[in-house]
Amino acid sequence: MAEIIEPIEEYGLSTKHKKRSLFSKIGVVGCGRDGRHIVSLTALSGIEVVFVEVSEERIQIALNDIENRLDTKIENWGLTQGEKRATMGRIKGTLDYEDLKNCDFVIECIRYDMTGERSIELRKEVFRNLEQVLAPDAIIATNATTVIISELAADLKYKERCICLHFPVSHTDARLLEVVSGTFTSKEAINKIFHFAKMIKHTAILVHESSGLVSFRLMIIMLNEACQIWMENIATIEDIDKEFTIIYGQRYGIFEMADIIGIEKLVMLMEDMFNEYGDKKYKATPVLLKLYRSKQLGLSEGRGFYVYNEAGKRIGPNDLI
Repeated sequence: MAEIIEPIEEYGLSTKHKKRSLFSKIGVVGCGRDGRHIVSLTALSGIEVVFVEVSEERIQIALNDIENRLDTKIENWGLTQGEKRATMGRIKGTLDYEDLKNCDFVIECIRYDMTGERSIELRKEVFRNLEQVLAPDAIIATNATTVIISELAADLKYKERCICLHFPVSHTDARLLEVVSGTFTSKEAINKIFHFAKMIKHTAILVHESSGLVSFRLMIIMLNEACQIWMENIATIEDIDKEFTIIYGQRYGIFEMADIIGIEKLVMLMEDMFNEYGDKKYKATPVLLKLYRSKQLGLSEGRGFYVYNEAGKRIGPNDLI
């Protein structure tokens, strides 16, 4: 019998001439709480993710935490062991920006410090480092809620590809992404991010650059009012949260949500919003300032409006406020 030989390229077995799909690989700079959420979310969606950290120790801490989160999904029947292995296989930690070279999109997520601030100068340095290694059409983004994307983009050569993203709440059902356009942001960059949102099964909302965006402007008003109700001894922290969850169909009460986000982040954001808009409704209430000054910062510290055990499970209201 004659041997039949056919080229395999037509059957998709060779990647020699195959065009790489958009967002097949993305990067994240900084893998703290917000960065880990984005890394695990995108890896679960089938996207390869490379994250940059400042030390091997930080890389291992991030990988361990992401793996623990996936284990929790397995325990709750939301993931299989095979899916976990595939997801972790898409994630790589590195110390070198050069490893981001082939990324279509990189998002900066450097950590908040204990005061709730994130250094503007450090973020500018991150953007400059990214421009040196990325292709001119690769998107550079920041995960932020304040008026800074235009400032971060101002020193770059390709300003139009800079954009801001915000994932409002870090739980699996809150699948909404605020896409923030700055002064220089192009329509093409916005369209690409809307495509990315579909890939990770999120609803994208276009927001013009403004302090607090939409999500935090709404939340801050509710949180301040809830604090005022509690300080007037009208209802307990737990009962106010019950009303918030039952009547308005929220997963978390307003006080528990504040603990999850972080008191330090909220207080600094509120200060920024007050300075931006000049309206006292954005000023942090005395109880928020008390928690902030005493470093009772919420879930991350085990104590905020509520007290939490080592596993992060809520024990009860904080008797020290």
